[in-house]
Amino acid sequence: MWKQWLIAVVLVAAGTGSAVFFLAMDSSSTEQAGEEPRASKVSAVAPRLQQVRDEIRSVANLKALNAVELTTEVTGRVVQINLEPGQKVSQGDVLLRLDDRQARADLQVIEAQLADARRQLERAQRLRSNNSVSQSQVDELVTAVSVAEAQRQAARVRLENHRIEAPFSGVVGLSDISVGAYLQAGTTITTLDTTDRMEMGFAVPERFVGQVRVGQSVIASSPAFPDEVFRGELVELATRISELSRTLSVRAIIDNPDGRLRPGQFMSASLTLQEREGLVIPEQAVMIRGDDKYVFVAEDGVARRVSVATGSRMPGLVEITSGLTLDDAVVVTGQDRLSTGDRIEVQSNDQAIPENRFARTVES
Repeated sequence: MWKQWLIAVVLVAAGTGSAVFFLAMDSSSTEQAGEEPRASKVSAVAPRLQQVRDEIRSVANLKALNAVELTTEVTGRVVQINLEPGQKVSQGDVLLRLDDRQARADLQVIEAQLADARRQLERAQRLRSNNSVSQSQVDELVTAVSVAEAQRQAARVRLENHRIEAPFSGVVGLSDISVGAYLQAGTTITTLDTTDRMEMGFAVPERFVGQVRVGQSVIASSPAFPDEVFRGELVELATRISELSRTLSVRAIIDNPDGRLRPGQFMSASLTLQEREGLVIPEQAVMIRGDDKYVFVAEDGVARRVSVATGSRMPGLVEITSGLTLDDAVVVTGQDRLSTGDRIEVQSNDQAIPENRFARTVES
């Protein structure tokens, strides 16, 4: 009997302890629920006015302003070469000469025949005055002189074709021709490119066609020269929109005074459409959810979500065309965990945006 009383006492004690435990938990939860949530630490900056540019960025391809493959016009043996790769030459410089002794001899023969035909014509014209020769004989001699003159001109051209001159100033390309080589007509001896100024071709999206015009400034860069900027201007616009890509092909001329850019090289082209003063904020402040773009603004220690419209982009900055004013405090760090109405604590300006360690590494 006493064992049954003992078990009953133990069960009552256990039930009492559980009740006390749950009451304590409920009291603790109530106290925590009564506390205000801690304010999130954020950084904020004010928008500022700055010159912004509407730009088109596109991949471009370079071509020499003038480019040609130099080929032989006649067959012959090489007797002189001036084809040093990378050499700058001027218009009219002799780049290669073929053996022209036979061509010179042919020209001398034809010149002698022409001189004889002219003498015969002059004699016949004197005799014609007293009817010693007929007019038809005189006409035949006139024709003979004309034929001889045409043959002399052709012989001069053949002689000149034994010499290859630079058709324009430029840079000589690679060549594997050597003195003594026997070349057939039509043999390519080298290339010649004008590279002090380069032609750069790229495409402009159809929606910008109304803002593009000849004379607009163009800036180009290349991964081969990451610290260099090459400048030029737009010189030609295509007359048709590509039905496949819906773009307009354009051409610009950029300066290349040191000749470092090469034909066929890819470039990154930036075409400035217009410049104006605009409201800008750090690009990192803008949040995107679907089609909605928004930022958080700090107002009296509370975060408020504001929808914005963006415009042009610059390195690290974005233009805001609507939604903000110069008096707003835009949250730039910590905004990814905020909701409208959250309590926030704005840090001082010297803690606003951490230094860019990558930029610091490059400068060092």
